[in-house]
Amino acid sequence: MAKDFNSPKIVDGYDEHIRKLIPGYEVIHQQVDAILQSVLKPNSHILIVGCGTGYELEYLLKRHPNWKFTAVDPSLTMLQKAQEQVELLGKSSQVTFVHGETSALPLENCFDAALSILVAHFIADDIKPAFFKDIYNRLKENAVLLTYDLMTCINPQQLQALRYLCLAQGLTEEQCQKMLERMAQDFFSLTTEGYIKLLQKSSFESVQSYAQVLTYQGLIAKK
Repeated sequence: MAKDFNSPKIVDGYDEHIRKLIPGYEVIHQQVDAILQSVLKPNSHILIVGCGTGYELEYLLKRHPNWKFTAVDPSLTMLQKAQEQVELLGKSSQVTFVHGETSALPLENCFDAALSILVAHFIADDIKPAFFKDIYNRLKENAVLLTYDLMTCINPQQLQALRYLCLAQGLTEEQCQKMLERMAQDFFSLTTEGYIKLLQKSSFESVQSYAQVLTYQGLIAKK
């Protein structure tokens, strides 16, 4: 059964659990930040699609006092948790929170970058083209999109390796089994090649990989 991201219990334990579930979770955000710094100006406006509990927001807000953010999430429980974290930082003036999908935003080319980190593998395949097109349509010319998602596993050995890696990070055997079951049943993953083609069909250009850990891969694309 797919996780209910509106459940307060799941949301409260999300930050601790995801560090065991996603190899190199914190390194991903370090990489994303480094890439953003290399391409953005100090006063840039960044769209965060599926902001979750707000870890990436918190990470970036602490480092970039002049960046503005629009954070979108369909889960009100997640969004409220992220908003609480930002308020604790005293950074609310830098963030606009939107409950819903990217399509709920005004159709304006106002963002210098967009982040979709660990989001698209939850989006059904028939909706993915519209999901990425909605992001594309709200980016300025030459803006970048950074994604990071679970890819379809071609080699079963990678799944075994992922299991051992997650065990080393603190997941129990039972949690690892549930993880593998969810990957097969609840995720809408693509092959890397299929993902790149989807971004290109959504009008993105210069699609390249910037990170990979076993079955997880990060891609950067340009409008």
